[in-house]
This record gives sequence, structure tokens and C-alpha cells, in this order.
Amino acid sequence: MGSVEPYATAAGRRYRVRYRTPDRKSREKAGFKVKRDAELYLASVEVKKATGEFIDVSAGKVTVRTLGAVWLASQTHLKPSALRVIETAWRVHVEPAWGDKAISELRHTEIQSWLSRMTTGGPRKPLSGAVVIRNYGVLAAILDNAVKDRLLPSNPARGVTLPRKAKKVRRYLTHEEVWKVATAAGEYSTLVLLLAYTGLRWGEVTALRVKHLDALRRRLTVAENAVALGSVIHVGTPKSHEARVVPYPQFLSEPIARLAEGKTRDMLILGDGVNHLKRPKTSSGQTSWFIRALAEAGVEPLTVHDLRHTAASLAISAGANVKALQRMLGHASAAMTLDTYADLFSDDLDAVSDALDTAVQRAVVGDRWGRAAR
Repeated sequence: MGSVEPYATAAGRRYRVRYRTPDRKSREKAGFKVKRDAELYLASVEVKKATGEFIDVSAGKVTVRTLGAVWLASQTHLKPSALRVIETAWRVHVEPAWGDKAISELRHTEIQSWLSRMTTGGPRKPLSGAVVIRNYGVLAAILDNAVKDRLLPSNPARGVTLPRKAKKVRRYLTHEEVWKVATAAGEYSTLVLLLAYTGLRWGEVTALRVKHLDALRRRLTVAENAVALGSVIHVGTPKSHEARVVPYPQFLSEPIARLAEGKTRDMLILGDGVNHLKRPKTSSGQTSWFIRALAEAGVEPLTVHDLRHTAASLAISAGANVKALQRMLGHASAAMTLDTYADLFSDDLDAVSDALDTAVQRAVVGDRWGRAAR
């Protein structure tokens, strides 16, 4: 138990509370004018210690920068590409704004103002909703750890109003457009067709090896993902951390066989078999084989990743069900596939209403149909 002790000051008698923290460190709080207030404070400390809710006031003096470094070091479960995005958010946005602040000094309203400045621009260019949410997520996660470690009683970042993520406008190519681009791509024609008809991500298709090819069943095993971070290629597992098997159309059998011809099982199907192909530039002002192919084919600018969306569009129009599409694309669930490509299923609504209309007319005929309609 702690103690309450009187002491003399120029302004008169005051009371001091002495107690020990759960880890046996001595603490005191002075300046109570009334002994009863000091006793109540000591009682609240003891109750919080007993219930595990005690927060050491001195613990809140640790800075966001200190905790941020610890949090970043713990993100070993992230893939290199995802970790790089998080590190950038910390280095560019979170640390400059909050690094020097003690966590006990953070206020909910200040964090809300920070989010508003990033959204509206303030002295700088406005950031997209996705970037703002990512920056917020880093700060909130750091403070969540502080709460778990009993450095803060609650997280002041929680409960703020976040901006909405703007939905990206996707480009879907038609079969005709895909083939025009593939023809214009020359030596990369098979690569374009693979992306547009299998839905593989760039890192997945460029990491395919001869041993991943099952020519008899027309299947590709997606077991690796090659991601470029700067000038370095990092090879790891697919985005979902799980291998999957993806089918490819009959017309791709011969082109893929030609790419694999003369290569050993462990060599890459694309390129020279040793070095992973680099993603072509698609930004305005850049020149790459992909941009040239689009221009020659008369197709408006798009990204390589739009070919993955095209694969989803073409598969749906061909009658593929959601579950099959989910497996092909490597989504975590069919719900994710539906959420991602909800716009592609809009025609299904007409099919549903037409099917119901037909069913009713078959089941309810003659006068019964007329009475039911009235």
C-alpha cells in the first residue's frame, strides 16, 4: 500500500501521495490541498493496480519516434513491397508530424486536424484518401501497441473521421483490343496474352518457371512472385502467401511451349530464363514496349495491371462463376472478388429479373396470371 504524508509550503499545509507501480518503482504525487483528495487519489491508484488498468504517468513521456521504430521493426510478416509502402508513410508523413511528441501529449482533435490537412492540402498538395488512410493506420497501430503495453489508457487516434477512398476507374479491353496490343507488342505478344487471359499479376507471370507448366492439363502453378524494389528483384510467395493453379486457353499452348523450349525445369519461362523481366513504364512521358504497343494498336493508355482486370472481365462475360474467378485471380474469398468487380456483374441483375419473369409466367397462367398481376 502507499501512503499519504503532509508537508509544509509557503501557501500552507499540503499532502503528498507515495506509492509503488506494479513493477515496484517508487512514485509520488504532491500538491493536494485536502487530505481526503490525496486519499482518494491513492485509492484509485490501488484499484487500477489490482484490476490491471494502472498506467504509469512517466510511461507516457516516451516519444512517437521511439515507439515507431519498435513497431516498424516488428512488421516482419509483411512482404518487402508492402513494408516499403509502410516505411514511406512513416518516414514522409507520420514521423515529421508526430515523432518528437510524447504519446501522452497526443490529442484526438490534433490527430483529426492532421488528417484534415492531408485531405484538403493545407500548405501542400492534397493527398488521396487511400494515402491519408494509410498514414493514419501507421500512427494508430503504433498507439495501439502503446495501449497494449500499458503506456496509454486509450488510443487518441481511434474514433476519428477518415476520408473515403476514391474508387479507381478500371479499364477493360475487348478481345479485339487485346489481340491488337499483343500483335503490336512483338516479342512480348505471349506475355500480353498471358496477362489478359489468366489474370496473373506482373510479379507472378514473370516468376513462372518451366516446372510450373503443366502442358497436358493447360495449367500454370503460381508459386512465386517477383517484385522490384528499386533495382533489386525480391522473389517470394504470391500475394496471398499460397500457391494456386491457373488454367490457360488452348490457343496459348503453342506460344507458351515455344517460350519454354530449350530451357531447364528451374529456368524462367519468360525472357532469357535467368533474369526476371522488369515491369514496363506506363507513366506519361515514359517510353517502353508496352506504351508503344498501345499506341500502335490505337488503344488508350492503361497500366499493365489493367490486363488483370481485363482477364476478370473477359472471364465473366464468358460465363465464369464467381468461385472459379476467385481461384483464378488468387483472391482470399469470393466476396472479395464480388466487391472488386461488382460493376462487371451488373448485367446479372437483368438476367435475374428476366428469369423470375419467365418462371412466374410458367407457374401462373390464364386468369390466375391476370388476377395475380392485378
